Amino acid sequence: MLGYWKGQPVMVMDVVAETMPMRARISLRQAMFMVDEKLQALAGRAAQVLSWDRDHRYCSRCATPLQPMPHERARTCPACQLAFYPRINPCIIVLVTRGDAMLLAQGVRFIQPFFSCLAGFIEAGESAEEALHREVFEEVGLRVSELQYFRSQPWPFPHSLMLGYHATYLSGELRPDPAEIVEARWFEPDAPMVLPPAGSLARALIDAHLLRVRYNGTRG
Repeated sequence: MLGYWKGQPVMVMDVVAETMPMRARISLRQAMFMVDEKLQALAGRAAQVLSWDRDHRYCSRCATPLQPMPHERARTCPACQLAFYPRINPCIIVLVTRGDAMLLAQGVRFIQPFFSCLAGFIEAGESAEEALHREVFEEVGLRVSELQYFRSQPWPFPHSLMLGYHATYLSGELRPDPAEIVEARWFEPDAPMVLPPAGSLARALIDAHLLRVRYNGTRG
């Protein structure tokens, strides 16, 4: 069981797409931005659980077929007792600002040509803050300060947990890494821009900054 939706338990099952009518098929990326946060979380959890279940049939240590654990969402090896839990890849995502201006970038892997926040995976042995400093410098050549944690969001592409931050530009010249970034530039709040979809953590970080700018402007 994944959780509850409107008081009813929610289950997940793997279905071959070809057995479904065409009108009933929709990609997870499309679905994520058509529903509210509660249903978005359930859909993402379902995708991650199914992916984990398909990829963890045999023990990676001794190749013995795994067995489900009765009281946990996990599998265990009956031969060597190694346990396998659903995979989670922690990531940081950060909106860097310089005054009112926002640093936004278009990644080489973006399916749609919008501008978004910088993001990257946390490496083994790193804190989230260390990963943030490293990713910003590696992707655009800048140093940042005044890190402020915003909130988190599970992101099932495929197993990410996004940790959102705001940060302030400290030093450096903008030098996008062409292996990661198509284009990166500073946007003033009133500049035309194509933003990430509503419901994404990137969009929430941007909207929070724009709201703060408008609030400070009305006070001034």
